[in-house]
Amino acid sequence: MKFIPVLLATVVLLFTGCSGSKAKLREQQAFIRGQQQAIAAQQQAQEPAVWVRGLVRNPRVPWTENLTLAQAIVAAQYTGTFDPTRIQITRQGQVYRINPKRLVRGLEDPPLEPGDLIELSR
Repeated sequence: MKFIPVLLATVVLLFTGCSGSKAKLREQQAFIRGQQQAIAAQQQAQEPAVWVRGLVRNPRVPWTENLTLAQAIVAAQYTGTFDPTRIQITRQGQVYRINPKRLVRGLEDPPLEPGDLIELSR
């Protein structure tokens, strides 16, 4: 009878050891993934970008030479049901208002600079 508790304890230790090893491995893998994500986020933060505030999926749009307002709005993936009624660009503290109707018609599509903040609202 004393043999069964010892056998059960041994089996429990074996299974715990195995699952403990697997848990430790999963923990290490999660840690490495977290480090990789942090490095990627840091690199992304150092790249030039413009920011879009409003109903968009991607508030950060990587800046490229010749990036225009319309291109940035498309890259940000505007999700509003209706076109914005007010668009403004803030650049180094200076605010520039853009006529949404002229933008949609292609009559006004200013180039953007790194760090610009675009605000879309209804």
